[in-house]
Amino acid sequence: MSGVTQSTLNNIVSGRNHSTTISTIKKLCDGLEISIIEFFQSELFEDLEQEVR
Repeated sequence: MSGVTQSTLNNIVSGRNHSTTISTIKKLCDGLEISIIEFFQSELFEDLEQEVR
């Protein structure tokens, strides 16, 4: 539904993908029929520290 391959989705869910792009997140949101704002308003993102590289 999103146009993201099953292998990419599996890598994201399993934590093997450490560089998911906003483009991929947008495609997943479109497939789930939610906005990017709704996606990032999840409680999962509330206490994250920003990583500096």
